[in-house]
Amino acid sequence: MKKFLLSFFVIAVFVLYSLHQRSEGAPSPVIPPQPSFGPTPSNPPITSQQTNGYKNGTYVGDVTDAFYGFVQVQAIIQGGKITDVAFLQYPNDRNTSIEINSQAMPYLKSEAIQAQSANVDIISGATATSDAFRQSLQSALNKAQ
Repeated sequence: MKKFLLSFFVIAVFVLYSLHQRSEGAPSPVIPPQPSFGPTPSNPPITSQQTNGYKNGTYVGDVTDAFYGFVQVQAIIQGGKITDVAFLQYPNDRNTSIEINSQAMPYLKSEAIQAQSANVDIISGATATSDAFRQSLQSALNKAQ
């Protein structure tokens, strides 16, 4: 009788575990996006007429600490817009820093040019470099205003 109860218990646990795993792997229902009825007050629409008002030229940002080294960027402004961002300094004395920054820097540069500001997303795995990039770029853009 004990063997029967033990066998029944093991089988019941296995069945419950299987059902639990199956339910976790099931796709969740997709909720369609709700229609938007215009911009919210905190997010005004961006129009092509809006410009940042940057003065043309080349502006060097402050040197900022990125924990494993320093970051300094140079912003090139043409036609009142950011056209290029160059890294003058970045952490590159360790193999890990070189690997991380070689992947993060192109994304940071691209996002800054697309956003036309220093307000770029933090790159996962390169948080310190991303923060330092934002600070250095913002100081360069402050000089361009």
